[in-house]
Amino acid sequence: MPSVTRNVVLISGHYLGSKRRAGFHHLASAYRNLGWDVTFVTAAISSLSRLRGDYRFAYPVREEANRLVPVQERLTSFVLLTRTHPGNLRLAFANRLSTPLFARYARIPLGPLEERLREADLVVFEGTAALLLVDRIRCLAPRARLVYRASDDLRALRVHPLVLEAEARAIPLFDLVSVPTGEIADLLAPYGPVEVHPPGIDKAAFDRKTESPYGARPVGVFAGVSPLFDYESLEAAAELAPHVEFHVIGPPPRPLPANVSFHPELAFEVLVPYLQHATFGLLLFPEGYASLGQGNKIAQYSYCRLPIVAPTYLEADRPNVCGFAPGDRKSLGRALAEAERMPHSSTFAAGIMSAEELGLILAGEPQARETA
Repeated sequence: MPSVTRNVVLISGHYLGSKRRAGFHHLASAYRNLGWDVTFVTAAISSLSRLRGDYRFAYPVREEANRLVPVQERLTSFVLLTRTHPGNLRLAFANRLSTPLFARYARIPLGPLEERLREADLVVFEGTAALLLVDRIRCLAPRARLVYRASDDLRALRVHPLVLEAEARAIPLFDLVSVPTGEIADLLAPYGPVEVHPPGIDKAAFDRKTESPYGARPVGVFAGVSPLFDYESLEAAAELAPHVEFHVIGPPPRPLPANVSFHPELAFEVLVPYLQHATFGLLLFPEGYASLGQGNKIAQYSYCRLPIVAPTYLEADRPNVCGFAPGDRKSLGRALAEAERMPHSSTFAAGIMSAEELGLILAGEPQARETA
């Protein structure tokens, strides 16, 4: 460990205190474990977000807006709250008309965050409208290593075109562009060098012994808060396997067979036993989001040694994946039966990185390549 504490600024779309544990939450914990001083910035968030019912406004983002809020030792939260930010208005002409207004986001006041950026040794961006700030942050933090961790395909997320333009302009300014999948790498490669690094998870959390929240029946589990959820395949699975309990954590409930239980969003430490003690995991997403087959959920399921039932178009290339053709009940039935029979093998966890390992790679640490 270095004798002098190093400083990292993580710029994410998530709120640090959220129940949701996204990749940047794991990175924040990882850097603290590695001895870094962490500033977690929530951006972009604005009055436009609130009008759209943004879940982050369930947390004290307005009370904490635009000030450094100590959370724990060596962990600070900063909510970069603005009047507006580049958000997709759904109509092409509306997006064109809004571009001059939204372009002003590049000049928003950063307040006390500026000093943190000047002190930073590492700044890691997630794919958000905050990519419009890369030029300024490069000037504010000239000695910092700048990294873009592009966890998602922004095209699939249908962000405002201005954000896609900012992404393309910013890529040459980064010291590293890191992506979890080859598919995202192919999309970004025309703008500059890209490296593929799989998701890093909180291994320590999944290594802890916990009590099962389930009964004696086989259990299929889905965990994650996303508008991209395939209820139709879930309903078919519940009908095809009435002896299996299906637990869905995060997505809003719908009327489905009695062996389907919906749970609200859970804090990460409460969620962990649901994954550890399931019979198999579910990766039910609609077509058009193939990169989700190599994302954080599949890494967590695999580290918990779970077989995974997933549609074939997710391109989830792991030995524990039981694929099915969407809309084909026989195919889905075979996948469910295969997942229920499959032993929970330690080989499923092969190649899954810890968040600390990923954090070292992003920081450019030479030992990262040896441990990952």
